[in-house]
This record gives sequence, structure tokens and C-alpha cells, in this order.
Amino acid sequence: MALIKKPVNGMKDILPDEMELRDYLMSIIKTTYKSFGFSCMETPCVEHIENLLSKQGGDNEKLIFKIMKRGEKLNLENAQSEADLADSGLRYDLTLPLARYYSNNSANLPNPFKALQIGSVWRADRPQKGRFRQFTQCDIDILGEAGNTAEIELIIATTKALSRICPGKKFEVRINDRRILKGMADYAGFPEDSTDTVFVILDKMDKIGEEGVKAELLEAGFSQESIDKYMDCVAGNVKLEEIAPEAAANIREISDTVNACRKVDFELIYDPTLVRGMGYYTGTIFEVSMEGFGGSVAGGGRYDRMIGRFTGQDTPACGFSIGFERIITILTDSGFRIPDAHSKTAYLYEKGMDSERLAEIIRMADEARDNGDTVLVARMNKNKKFQKEQLTAEGYTEFKEFYNEEMKR
Repeated sequence: MALIKKPVNGMKDILPDEMELRDYLMSIIKTTYKSFGFSCMETPCVEHIENLLSKQGGDNEKLIFKIMKRGEKLNLENAQSEADLADSGLRYDLTLPLARYYSNNSANLPNPFKALQIGSVWRADRPQKGRFRQFTQCDIDILGEAGNTAEIELIIATTKALSRICPGKKFEVRINDRRILKGMADYAGFPEDSTDTVFVILDKMDKIGEEGVKAELLEAGFSQESIDKYMDCVAGNVKLEEIAPEAAANIREISDTVNACRKVDFELIYDPTLVRGMGYYTGTIFEVSMEGFGGSVAGGGRYDRMIGRFTGQDTPACGFSIGFERIITILTDSGFRIPDAHSKTAYLYEKGMDSERLAEIIRMADEARDNGDTVLVARMNKNKKFQKEQLTAEGYTEFKEFYNEEMKR
């Protein structure tokens, strides 16, 4: 059987130039978030299948990469369902693993706990530009803080990180509250057991428009009267205080505080059509969109009941996640170069260089490294021109050539 060179569909090899960009952005994100008091932590990439299928991940639960049982536990002959074959799976996001982590380790963690987690997640999704089956998420979460200080800090920290990794890009933060969505559905008279269907259709507003949403709601069997009343809420013809007073006050307080203390230039907008697909959100939800990219580049919200599924006692929790791969796509497409990078110099020596002279070249390179420069020492190829072109593509701007008969720059 011939081996396959290409990576599995939906996954990719990362070349050195992109890896350098990723490391650069990661460093900025971590430094920014740590300045707000967030602590780095990590969870395993594999989770119990029961946790992953707990009906909290929305459609992502249909995209899990499941892992078969091993050894004696795997009984193919007597297996009657998928549950008899798989006992774990790759995590589809970082939030559910964090909830399990906190429920298992809360006795050893501060309260509130400000978590910073960066890692790969996996979804068996259809690959497309900026969307992969393995991708990196950058999450910050505040666990144990019931007040909206959590939302305020998360918005300010995330927008500051985005402004640093995407300088000059315009972006907006859209905010809503799941309690407002529920209040609007109740006001419109939608049946209690059908609100999830209503929200899924409403979430398509930016793609199919108001008329498209109305048509889908009608096709789903909802009455014209309920649809019209719901659209009145969306249009702002019904005061939020009448349908969800506590949530409306919460949105206003978050917006007023963020606008009063932010230093980053962005728009904070209340969006009654913002839904977010995850089933675990219980209150405030938010998304960030950025010029030059059609989808959101960050999102999150409050999920006060998730930890209680593990412990039996609800714990306030709120988080924000940066879509790292989408940011990489935006910057790569725009030809972004890492600013103020240290000098990158290549020392190329001729084949057959004697050991004494080679040692001198290596010492020279090490002295330059001590001054903060990046120095590559490599043997000169026969096609020196092509070698330099490759190194230039990797960011090397200066070349020093060393020959057997003499050293010359």
C-alpha cells in the first residue's frame, strides 16, 4: 500500500513562515490576557463521550471525531450500536472541557477563576476557506463571577488583544442576551417547546434577510400573528423592558461601562438577531466581526448551568473565544508582515570548509544571536541563487558568504 503525502482532508501542514506568524500572534494574545489576570491552563484533547454528547454543544455534537474502545473493551461481534464501540472523542471546543476541569479541580483554584486556554479542537465539518477540521481556539473564561463584571472584562480584554494582533482593522462587537430572545419568543406566542427552532431560523437573518426568516418561520408551521409580533421585537417596536427587564438592564449596564472605559476603537452594538449556536448559553452572548472577513472572528457568552451538570450545583461562568484560524487567514491574505522583527541573517559557508574556520563562523553567529538577531548557519548549495530566494521567503534579509580560500561578506 502506497503511503499518502497529503494531510487528511480538512487538516493542514503548517510551513515555517506561517508558524512564525502563529507564534507571534500567540505571544501577543497571551501577554494581553495575562495582563488582565488570566492564568494559563490546559485540558486533554480527548474527552469522555458522555460529556461530549451531553446536548450542550448544539450542532457540534454531530461533528465529533469519536474514538473506538481499546483492547478487551472493544467487542465488535456483540456491538449493537455506536455506543458499544466508542467511549471517548476529540474535543469540539474548549468550553466543555474547561467546565469538567473546573468541577474536578475547583478546590485548588482561586475564586473567581480567570482561565486562559489555547489549544486545538476538532470538528468533522466541511472544510472551506478559513475553516478546518483541526483548528486552534484561544479562550478566556471567568468562572465564579455572577455579576456582569465578567462580561465587561472579557469584552475589553478580547478587543484589546484583537487590536494588537490586527492593527488598523475595524471591527464591531455585537451583543445580545438569551433571556431577551426567550422573552421575545414568549411575547410573540411561540410554543414553549419550539423556541430552539425559532432561534435557529432567526440566526440566519444575516444570510437570508428578514423576508427569508419570515418565510422559514411560516414554513415551519408558526402563525403569521406570532411571526409579525416577533419581528416587531426585532425591529425595536417593543421595549425590551417589557419583555425581559433584567436582561435589558444588564445589556445597558455592560454597554455603558465598556463604552466609558475602553481604549480600543470599536463599535458595541445591540443585535436582537444574535443567537449563537451552542446550547449551553444562558445569558449574555456576543460576537466580533471584522472588516475583510465575512464571518465572526470571536464569540462567546454566559453559561451558568454547564458546571452544574458535573457537580450538581450551578456555577456562574462566562467566556470569549478568538477564532485564531480566521485571524490567520485575514492577515495572510492581506500580506501582513511581523513588525519590528529582529534581523534575520544567513551565514552560508562553502562545502569542504575546514573545522577551524567553521568553528570561527559558528562563534560569530552566536555573538550575533546574543545581540538578539536570528542567524542561520548553513552549507552553501550549488544553486546559491535559489537557496537565497528560499531563505528570503522565510524572512532572511542579509546574507554572509564564507569560502575556503578566504572569508568574505
